[in-house]
Parts: sequence; C-alpha cells; structure tokens
Amino acid sequence: MRGLELSRAYFEEYGRPMLEEQFPEVLPYLAVGLCGSGSECFGYDDDISSDHDFEPGFCLFLPDEETVDRRTAFLLERAYAKLPKEFMGHRRSLMNPVGGARHGALRTADFFRDKTGDEKGQLTLEEWLRIPEESLAEAVNGEIWFDNFGEVTAIRQSLSCYPEDIRLKKLAGHLLLMGQSGQYNYQRCISHGEHGAAQLAVYEFVKSAMEVIFLLNRRYQPYYKWSFRALRELPVLSLEAELFEYLLTTDNDGDISEEKYNVMEGIASDAIDVLKDQKLSEAVCSDLEKHAYSVNDGIQDHAVRNLHILAAV
Repeated sequence: MRGLELSRAYFEEYGRPMLEEQFPEVLPYLAVGLCGSGSECFGYDDDISSDHDFEPGFCLFLPDEETVDRRTAFLLERAYAKLPKEFMGHRRSLMNPVGGARHGALRTADFFRDKTGDEKGQLTLEEWLRIPEESLAEAVNGEIWFDNFGEVTAIRQSLSCYPEDIRLKKLAGHLLLMGQSGQYNYQRCISHGEHGAAQLAVYEFVKSAMEVIFLLNRRYQPYYKWSFRALRELPVLSLEAELFEYLLTTDNDGDISEEKYNVMEGIASDAIDVLKDQKLSEAVCSDLEKHAYSVNDGIQDHAVRNLHILAAV
C-alpha cells in the first residue's frame, strides 16, 4: 500500500473519530491531508522507501492563534500523539527530522513559510525567481482530504503553478541553455577531444531540457531523485525520459557522439513543436536560442522581460 493510501486509511480509522469525538468545535477550522517532504507525498514511494521516515500519519493544519488558540493546538498535538502506534504492519516513529515535524498538528502559516518563505505563499517577483522549485512542489503535492476552513486549499491553489511571466522567463532561460549545451557546445567539445566536457554538455542539456518540459506542462519539477518518475507522468513530452536516460548513460566515442547529437536535435525539435502549439514562440527555425529570445519577448511585465534572459535559471 502506498503512503498516501496508508495515511488516509489511518486517518479514517483513527484520526477522524478522534477529531469528531474530542474536538467537534474545532473541526470547522481544520484541514487534514498529507503533503510536504517525502516520496509518499508525491506518490513515488515503494518498498525501498519504507526504510526511513515512512509511517502512517497525517497533517492537521491549524489556522492562526486567534482562530485556534495555543492550548487547543497543544491538546490536538497530544491527542494525535496518543493515536495507535502501529497500523497495517507499519509503526509510527518518534521522529523529529531536521526542519521540524512532518505530521501531526501544524500551523498552516508555519508549513507554507517553511516551503515558500511566506506564511500565505504570497511571493514577490524576486521570491518567485529564486525560490527552489522542489520547495514549491512540496507545497502543493499530496492530498488534502478535507479543508473546512478553506485556507490551505486557497494557498495551494495560488501556488499551483508559476505566474505566466515567471514561467516564460524560466522557459526562455532554459531554452537558451539547451541550445548552448546541446546544439553548440557538445560537438565542439567532441572536436577538441574533450569527452568529459562533452558529457558535461550532455548533462547541462538534459537538465535544462527537463526543466523546459516541466514548464511546458505547467508543473513543478520535484527533487532530482524523483525527476524522471515525475517526467514520465506528464501529459506532454513524457516519452523524452527514455532519450534523456540514453544521453546520460552512454559514452561519447565514435559514432555514438553523432547519434547523441541527433538525439538532442530531435528533443529540441519536439520542444519547438510544443512551443509553437502553445503559441509561445514566433521564431521560424530550429535554433533554440532564437526561440528563447522570442519566448522572452512575449513576457508582459516589462521589468521581468528586461531582466537578463538567464535571471530565472
């Protein structure tokens, strides 16, 4: 059973009755679900994932102290701690991971401040440009099973994807890096006999190409160890994952380098097709650099548009 399923079953079996019996007056102000750090919050957990930080547990989101006071929060936390320590063969741990508790009674403001830097997820232009993408992914992943107060759902909705101008700025920068590394520098490194540098060019191409695909899908890319798993689930360009694995796991000798260059050109062509479908670029060519600047020209906010094209990468 996956972590999300396990945690929801645990909540329905023990958590919901505890809240309804002991805290009926607080229920209108609570949100309950599982989200944040951990593969189980993305639905990416497996048998290996259970070796650490894996347990039946859920998040009880509380609004500010004026709405749910400190004593009530303490009583909720204590009631949560008293729930059964074992469920369906899995034991709850007394863990206190770096960064604070991942389950139990959490202030909504603390959760979103930890993930975004702001308690309501209201980010400035500068913050949107520099916040780690995996943190945004953790702010909106998982499931919220009920939200009577509506605060958590509203904040998650506001953070569900980048504002359009920020998305375009990031897209322009990564398209430029794709072109520089894959369409230009890779072959030059091969010609110089710098096969290690050529593989670094491949890595930079794959890294930026993956970012481009997530941006075209309007999704946040999670922490790198889950990137390929997440990529395979995207509706647009998910099949590129196999090509990325080929590029990263093969050498650059002989005819292979020519084949790898052709693969990168194919990926670039696929990305350009989607850019055209989404009406994001007016360039008419196969040069990713020209498409990058065309995407940048489409940014509405002049302050964002006039930033360096790599300002968001």
